[in-house]
Parts: sequence; structure tokens; C-alpha cells
Amino acid sequence: MTVHFVGAGPGAPDLLTIRGRDIIAKCPVCLYAGSLVPEELLGYCPDGAKIINSALLDLDAIIDECVAATNAGQDVVRLHSGDLSIWSAMGEQIRRLREAGVPVSVTPGVPSFAAAAAALQSELTLPGLAQSVVLTRTPGRASAMPEGESLDNFAKTGATLAIHLSIHNLSYVTDSLIPHYGAACPAAIVYRASWPDQKILKGTLSDIHEGLTKEIERTALILVGPALGGDGFDESCLYATYYDRRFRPQSARDEIKTPEGTDK
Repeated sequence: MTVHFVGAGPGAPDLLTIRGRDIIAKCPVCLYAGSLVPEELLGYCPDGAKIINSALLDLDAIIDECVAATNAGQDVVRLHSGDLSIWSAMGEQIRRLREAGVPVSVTPGVPSFAAAAAALQSELTLPGLAQSVVLTRTPGRASAMPEGESLDNFAKTGATLAIHLSIHNLSYVTDSLIPHYGAACPAAIVYRASWPDQKILKGTLSDIHEGLTKEIERTALILVGPALGGDGFDESCLYATYYDRRFRPQSARDEIKTPEGTDK
């Protein structure tokens, strides 16, 4: 029997992957992050499934539920929000399950930063402006930041920053970044990306705080970087006429005709 870790996506039920849906549908036990995963996804659970809100449990209790279910011959789906590769606490759960001899599987989900970029209709890597995206956060109660992983250090790269779990530190974020990006650098806050109550704030590092309201907390993502402005960028070579690539090789053309039909 297996504990299947599934990324539920950013919030909208139809952003769950097909693989994730099918895993939920076959597991008689479901542990889900109740404060972050929409209840509509629980509709995919089979009839009679045991559904447990893990928001009420500590790590020991979560592992106990998983071990008890697998010992009883039942597969478990462990449903987390977003994607499991960042800030999911999956690592500590898998470590304990492996120690207990319980097999695991991992199914990715749509990450929140991708949903936020989609809500903004923005490409985060525009030629000439940014070719890297840094996923980071500021220090919080749950986890400290390792030495060297500071906003100041990341800002020196000029990359697009996707700053998670930090809306409560917005002043610290803007104060840290303005010296590197400038006060006029585009910034955005996306609250509950893809949920029905999604909210989007756009501005600059100097004024993005002005639209902040009390309900925008915890699940808001801060995005910063020149690429968010959506202008002043170069066109990539990928679709350029002269660009030689596998499915459109220029070198395969033995001759190029001019409009008059003569060889060039």
C-alpha cells in the first residue's frame, strides 16, 4: 500500500491534474490541507472514503494516520495545495514514512507562482529584461532563511522575484528591493490566485502597499521585476525567420529564391 502525495494546484478545482484526480478517486483514505485545498476536490474521493482535515493534526498524528491506513491495506492520498516541490512540508513526511517502511509516490501540481503569472497574463522571463525567476520567501515563524538567501542577494541578479509567504512583511520586502530595482520597478500582489475571491494589485515598489487591505493575507504572492511591466523587451530568436532550429532548419534549404525567382 502507498501514500500518494498529490499537488492540488493553486485553488481552482479544474487546475488539478488528471493524474491527481484519478489518484484521489482510487484512495479510500484522504488527508487534505483543509485551510488551503478547496473542498470541491473532495468530491473526487470514492464513496465511503475516510476524509481527514490535516489542518487539525500535528506531524506525528498525520504519520500515524498514514501508517495505520497502509497497515490496514489501504492506499492514502495526501493532498497538498499548489505544487509539492516548494514549502509543502512533504520532505519531513516522506522521511518519516520511509523510516516506517511505507512506500510513497509524488504527483506534481500547478504551482501558485504560475497561477499568479497567469492571472496577470504575464511572462516572467522576457528577453532583455529577465531570464530567471527566483522563488523565495522572507523569514517567518515556521522556517528561518539560510545564510545567503536574502532578498538583497537575490535582487542583485535582477531576476523576477516570486516572493511567497511574505505579505505580512511587505514593507521589509519593498525596502529591501528598492535600492536594487528602483522605486519605479513594477510589482504585483496576487491574492488567492485562481480562487473565486482572487484579488490582484498592480503598482510599483514604491506604491504597491497602497491597495493592501486586511483580507489580503497569508495566501498572497508578491511578484517583482522589470518583466512585469510587459514592455521594453526584445523578441526572442526562437521564431525568427533566420533562426536555425530542429523543425525549421535554415541549413536544409539548398537555395533561397528571391521574389523575381532568381537564385540568391
